[in-house]
Amino acid sequence: MPNLTTPTGFKEWSFVCDALVQGRLSIILRKGGIHEGRGGFEWKHRQFFLFPTWFHNQAEKLNWVPENTQRDFPPEEQRTTVDIDGCATLEQVWKVTDWDKVSALAPLHIWNEDVVKERFVYDDESCLHIALVRAYKLPQNWHFPYAKSYGGCRSWITLPEEGLPLAAAATPALSDEAFADVSAKLKAILG
Repeated sequence: MPNLTTPTGFKEWSFVCDALVQGRLSIILRKGGIHEGRGGFEWKHRQFFLFPTWFHNQAEKLNWVPENTQRDFPPEEQRTTVDIDGCATLEQVWKVTDWDKVSALAPLHIWNEDVVKERFVYDDESCLHIALVRAYKLPQNWHFPYAKSYGGCRSWITLPEEGLPLAAAATPALSDEAFADVSAKLKAILG
């Protein structure tokens, strides 16, 4: 169960957050944002809220999108509110430099192959950070005003503290058995 003590948000495409909270996804493929710093992307937090972004959120780049959902979003800079319905715990991380291993992950995620390749070869070092995460659904939607400090191409942001009690009451997106199955499949591919 999540035990968030700081209101940290992890920014990810809206539909990816939906897939995590709905139990359709248990991994995150990350290259990192422009503002990640010299060291690039790092998994700095073991527990975090799933902060849905509209920036770069394009349904045609995914193999799955929620049914009956809005597919076109206004530009992120015009956003006025935030709706969060999940949080996650980081279970394990791999830095993968072998394209064959990344390619073998296709049945376990929702990104199109072109997006995965683009992220893999994004800079001088061809690699991806693959995270196994356990997602949880909040007992109710957490709604609050959008702040400029949430913007930009970075992965981690600080959110209002009022969401912490919601995380404490969150329920797993997948049963223990289903999560163990996904975990075993991922570890069989990545070691």
